[in-house]
Amino acid sequence: MTIRDTFNAEAAKRILITDGAFGTEIQNWKLSEADYAGTLTLGHDQKGNNDILALTKPEVPEAIHRAYFEAGADIAETNTFSANRISQADYGAEGLVREINVESAKLARRIADEYQAKDGRPRFVAGAIGPTNKTLSLSPDVNDPGYREIDFDYLKDVYREQIDALVEGGADFVLIETVFDTLNAKAGIMAAIEAGEALGRDLPIMLSMTLTDLSGRNLSGHTVEAFWHAVRHAKPLTIGLNCSFGAEQLRPHVKVLSELCDTLIMVYPNAGLPNELGAYDEAPATTAGLVGEWAFAGQVNVLGGCCGSTPAHIRAIADHVRGMTPRAVAVPPVRTRLAGLEPFTMAA
Repeated sequence: MTIRDTFNAEAAKRILITDGAFGTEIQNWKLSEADYAGTLTLGHDQKGNNDILALTKPEVPEAIHRAYFEAGADIAETNTFSANRISQADYGAEGLVREINVESAKLARRIADEYQAKDGRPRFVAGAIGPTNKTLSLSPDVNDPGYREIDFDYLKDVYREQIDALVEGGADFVLIETVFDTLNAKAGIMAAIEAGEALGRDLPIMLSMTLTDLSGRNLSGHTVEAFWHAVRHAKPLTIGLNCSFGAEQLRPHVKVLSELCDTLIMVYPNAGLPNELGAYDEAPATTAGLVGEWAFAGQVNVLGGCCGSTPAHIRAIADHVRGMTPRAVAVPPVRTRLAGLEPFTMAA
């Protein structure tokens, strides 16, 4: 069986659980600049560069991975959200991109395999790829709407560098997450497809959109349905939503995707909305109850948490949905489906 086959077989048995937030968990360690930088001399402050901890203080991401597996997670997302050449340039660490991703994936792989060996239940590693701090769809200069800081081919190459390193380290899947710009995601998709072709095997892609307003659009203006039409050619292993708002605000958009997509649905929302101090107050039982409504309605296959979620949130979600029937993958009629900012389905 391929890793795609194994994942689909497990998803047919039960609702799978992905892990929770990394950034807010790392903040709880209250690390100093010296902790982040270690013995590196990059000429820039490293405090806040969570990805570099795979090199300088690996016991931190290791402890977080372990806590999520202990809480019931089936999937470990690598601590590599910003481990790309563009984002790491802010820290003068762009030359360490390959090493960061390889070591992060190796770390997650080792712990996943350890937990699988304990009970025989498959554990998976998703190589996490964030959107970078650049956008292909929008100009950063209000006086020059046509200006772009980077182009598609450059971003594709940035993603390819990261993907190759994640796969080298042992990642099963490529998780293109927190998609605020659909064109950025398409660059990531092309990079992942090319990486799979170079490997001579299937390299499954997971896609996760983030909404920036309550109408259900991302920053580039796409609705969830238009986003699906724009990326379904990639035959993703999962499609879904992360970050955004709390679970309560995502309810109608999860329903749309559930009825529309002929693949698995993965949703991992924030633990509510942050308070005035930027902290997340939503209790684990509250989050579990909200996402559990989607599970009860047969709308999801994979659940987890994003910003503000903790191992306690993941444990509460896993306990709440245990024994619930996973969503049956939709079988939509064959139509020509196109997308601008809105979806368009051509009549038969």
